[in-house]
Parts: sequence; structure tokens; C-alpha cells
Amino acid sequence: EPAELVRESLLYKEFLAEREEILRHKWIESEKAGHDIGFEKALLDWIVKHRSSWRAQRHPGHVNN
Repeated sequence: EPAELVRESLLYKEFLAEREEILRHKWIESEKAGHDIGFEKALLDWIVKHRSSWRAQRHPGHVNN
């Protein structure tokens, strides 16, 4: 079944793991700010500040372009 194929794909699992990190970052930064900073702000902030190192930790030896 196509839906099952998607759920079991490595790409989808990576997406879910990255989304979970972004949501964690959103919670932390919202707590610091004293209000909900919103998903878009958290996403952009996480990409700029954390995505490269997060990916490097998940996939040692892999070169990101």
C-alpha cells in the first residue's frame, strides 16, 4: 500500500525526526521569550543555528551540500 510505503521510507522518518527537533526548539525558545514564537520563526531559527550540526550528529561522515 502506498501510504505504508511512505511511512516506512527513510526520507519520511528523517522528516519526522527533524520536525520533532524543530518543535522542541520552538518550545524552548517560546519559554525563553515568555510567549509562543510560532512554528515558522522556530523553523527558520533552528535551520540557521542547529540544522547542520544536528544532521552531522545523525549522519557522521556524510557531507551536506
